[in-house]
Amino acid sequence: MMSIKVSEVTVKRKFGERLRELRKSRSLSQEKLAFETGMDLTSINEIEMGRRSPTLVTICKIAKALKVNGGQLLPF
Repeated sequence: MMSIKVSEVTVKRKFGERLRELRKSRSLSQEKLAFETGMDLTSINEIEMGRRSPTLVTICKIAKALKVNGGQLLPF
């Protein structure tokens, strides 16, 4: 059986980049996204910077605010 190695740092960074790309394509500021999701600005910023891993619930909140499905947030 083949093992797939995934770097946590890489996943967090790529997720953050994808989130930023989708947010900007919808002309949303981090502040507006934070408001729409009920999250604080620091959390949104840390996720976009790849410093924080969002929970599944957080991914769902972000997807709803961006009007995408959760899978569209995943960069792989």
